[in-house]
Amino acid sequence: MYLLIVFLPLLGSVVSGCFGYRIGEKGSISITTVLVGISSLCSIYSVYEVGIVGNKVNITIGRWVDVLDCNWGFKFDSLTVVMLVLVTVVSTLVHIYSMEYMEEDGHRSRFFSYLSLFTFFMIMLVTADNYLSMFLGWEVVGLCSYLLINFWYTRIEANKSAIQAMLVNRIGDVGLALGVVLIYIEFGSLKYDTVFSFSNGIGENGLILKVIG
Repeated sequence: MYLLIVFLPLLGSVVSGCFGYRIGEKGSISITTVLVGISSLCSIYSVYEVGIVGNKVNITIGRWVDVLDCNWGFKFDSLTVVMLVLVTVVSTLVHIYSMEYMEEDGHRSRFFSYLSLFTFFMIMLVTADNYLSMFLGWEVVGLCSYLLINFWYTRIEANKSAIQAMLVNRIGDVGLALGVVLIYIEFGSLKYDTVFSFSNGIGENGLILKVIG
């Protein structure tokens, strides 16, 4: 169930983006909306299973970056499932609203593909079990924001807004990347569990002073 939460929006994005010309705009809209809706229902159930019952879930798919000791995995705890409900339910509502809002547009398959891809990487961001995966999710969410803002790329104002949003995101990227680097220098790992287990031992000198000194 937990992998369905993560990958159903990606499946919808791929189907709409790659096969939208075959299944048609209505097919693309229906598939992306239904798959994101199923993901949101699973997220709501995960609140009960993880947040109320207390069954925390960790899923590891495989190795990713060996030099940084990072796996490609997902962590579902009480904070994660609450954020999942927020992300997936809001995304489902946006999909539903966009059905009518984009009714006159001739490229709805592409729009809904971008929208589902945005949802997928938002889920990646909140379910990541290490800071590198979180950073990847953050980066591609910024890219998807650019694609959505610049969807009507023939409009100059849309171009300007998309570029402005991308520049602002890059400023945030610098701070986030610096934070990830400092965490690795301090703890020798980017895994949440490892960092959290050691973070309680940081003394009054703090993280920054130890790195500098």
